[in-house]
Amino acid sequence: MPGEFLKPWYTSIYGMPISKPMITIYSQDHRYQDAQFELIDGKLMPPYEKPSRAEMVLTQVLDVGLGTVLPPKDFGLKPILRVHDPGFVTFLQMAWEEWVVAHGQYDALPLNWATRTMRHDRIPESIDGKLSYYSFDAGTPITSGTWRAITSSANVALTGQELVSRGERSVFALCRPPGHHAARDFYGGYCFFNNAAIAAQAFRDAGAERIAILDVDYHHGNGTQTIFYDRADVLFISIHAHPNQEFPFFLGYEDERGIGNGKGYNRNYPLGLGIDWRVYQEVLGDATRCIQNYSPDVLVISLGVDTFEHDPISKFRLKTQDYQWIGEAIATVDRPTLFVMEGGYAVEAIGVNVVKLLAGFENAA
Repeated sequence: MPGEFLKPWYTSIYGMPISKPMITIYSQDHRYQDAQFELIDGKLMPPYEKPSRAEMVLTQVLDVGLGTVLPPKDFGLKPILRVHDPGFVTFLQMAWEEWVVAHGQYDALPLNWATRTMRHDRIPESIDGKLSYYSFDAGTPITSGTWRAITSSANVALTGQELVSRGERSVFALCRPPGHHAARDFYGGYCFFNNAAIAAQAFRDAGAERIAILDVDYHHGNGTQTIFYDRADVLFISIHAHPNQEFPFFLGYEDERGIGNGKGYNRNYPLGLGIDWRVYQEVLGDATRCIQNYSPDVLVISLGVDTFEHDPISKFRLKTQDYQWIGEAIATVDRPTLFVMEGGYAVEAIGVNVVKLLAGFENAA
């Protein structure tokens, strides 16, 4: 198993030195989020978001000798609570126990949602009501190991953040579960805690004045956008499938530019289905120029590779070679950079695509 190779001293493969090694943070605790079903396309199906995703990425990190692999530190709940609502955090901590008492030992999914004309100012007492209140889809099951997995995932991002704050030029936080769909007080889209947002806030708390977050996942980072939407100290840019056609549907339009102090510090690039590198590179170039103009102290990348042509739930047409070029484009920003793992569901290719991007960044930096 990939975890057997988790060695802090690992800096090369087969004795070959690495010219520009990148530290990877990884925890085997991600395996505790191992749901049986999600509701998608009108059917209960095995989840696309599964442990093998992270394991395949780790295997490729080791196979190419990307650099040292380190376990995360435990930062407790304080940095999580800097981003997420205390009631929401408590709900996630207790949800499985309450669900088992009410229903038994099987995955917890919500029943309904508070939509137009319904009240949003009351949190139900029953676990079914709480699941519905705090979630926005039925594709994100809570299991017996969810709490352990999501706190570990946040710690992976925070460990990467700490290393960058202490002088590392770049770090890869191999987070699982992902996070960019989770907002201050709701979860969904396979995401529970917003790892990229937690890391960005931790950078601010460590003294960085300006943070840029670039989200290259196929799906819009709706949670990250809402967390920082009224702030000028965090620039959020997302390149994603158009919400007219793709999940999460209700956020990610071009006219969403921020509010209050944050007006002008949110930028979305919604793209039509089927786009290839020719279109993507132009948009990515504009996004990186926006970040350079903002002149952040540090850059956080929400790294999704579900833009891949063979991803089972996405409809872009990027090829493996394109990820190297994405990494090279990100390197032109020339800032300390934390990569935070998000989506990507073509499991056999996910590791190759992720490491292609990271190696492209390192070789160009």
